[in-house]
Amino acid sequence: MPATVGAAVTTVGSGSSTSVALPAAAVPPLPPSVPATPAPTVVPCPKAVAPKVSRSPKPTPPPPVAAHRMVGGEALATPGLVVPPGVPAPPRVTATSWLVADLDTGEVLGGCGPHEYATPASVQKLLLAATMLPKLDPAQVVTVTREDLDIAPGSSAVGLLPGGRYRVETLWLGLLLQSGNEAANALARLGGGADGVAGGVRAMNEQARLLGAYQTHAVTPSGLDAPGQFTSAYDLALIARVCFANPTFRRYALTERARIPAQKAVRGRGFEIQNENQLVYRYAGALGGKTGFTDYARHTYVGAAERDGRRLVVTLLGAEPRPQRGWEQGAALLDWGFALPRRTSVGRLVEPGSWTPHRHRR
Repeated sequence: MPATVGAAVTTVGSGSSTSVALPAAAVPPLPPSVPATPAPTVVPCPKAVAPKVSRSPKPTPPPPVAAHRMVGGEALATPGLVVPPGVPAPPRVTATSWLVADLDTGEVLGGCGPHEYATPASVQKLLLAATMLPKLDPAQVVTVTREDLDIAPGSSAVGLLPGGRYRVETLWLGLLLQSGNEAANALARLGGGADGVAGGVRAMNEQARLLGAYQTHAVTPSGLDAPGQFTSAYDLALIARVCFANPTFRRYALTERARIPAQKAVRGRGFEIQNENQLVYRYAGALGGKTGFTDYARHTYVGAAERDGRRLVVTLLGAEPRPQRGWEQGAALLDWGFALPRRTSVGRLVEPGSWTPHRHRR
């Protein structure tokens, strides 16, 4: 018997599947008022070849929300490259996603998968700074607890001592220069009120929503990996913009070295820490930023610089350190951004409080 021309429907049961041909008449045509929309062209991102790395499986990201991928402009809702027409190609980097934006005008100069979910690592500490810097008195002296030192073995730490008394400013310097995870716990606890660290993390997520960073969800204040913790290159730019608008943050981010005071009461010696962000030392006009690394996130980076009165920020996620380290990839993208004409844009960084899902529902 000849097969009937039509649509094939696959049904799956207990261990078997069958294909059944349906008559063409059974497939309803599209209404004439609904023209078929061609799929948008995805431009491949310029990629450098990275060496293969053995790693644990990454956490599964939440399902994408179409509206969240269009924050800042519809052109940003792509897993591929988005740059202004006619501009030079951006440099090849190993980062899985990145974005370059103007800190002052909010214009997005270009990006690769700007709204793709990724794991943040320690660049999440910028969300902690954006949330808690306005709340905490830098001159306040606080006591570090044993619970503050409950961090993953081998992860980055300043060397704070339980029972030690430190100024809040010292905690911030330990957080931003040395990426101290115990400093992150202490700052989140101090800013979290009666709920301690949990309250601090909740405040971080509230801050992310206020900024329009709807693809960011914090589970730990430090950025240490945890199920359900994600961000995007676009969201990081929103967060970084708030940080660099704060003069105290800018001072901390450009500090090259700081002294952690001795703790005589607990027999602890004083010592010096240095800024781990090489952009500070090696890039003309650097404003600072934040480095990050975990097995899940790989290398993550946020950096900003000023040139000829123009301040740009770069964010990148999922990078490998060869052939270039994270800060070097960031520097290359900053060079590319500074070479573009002013007012060049493919989207915008939304203003805090200006974007909410119900206002932009279609």
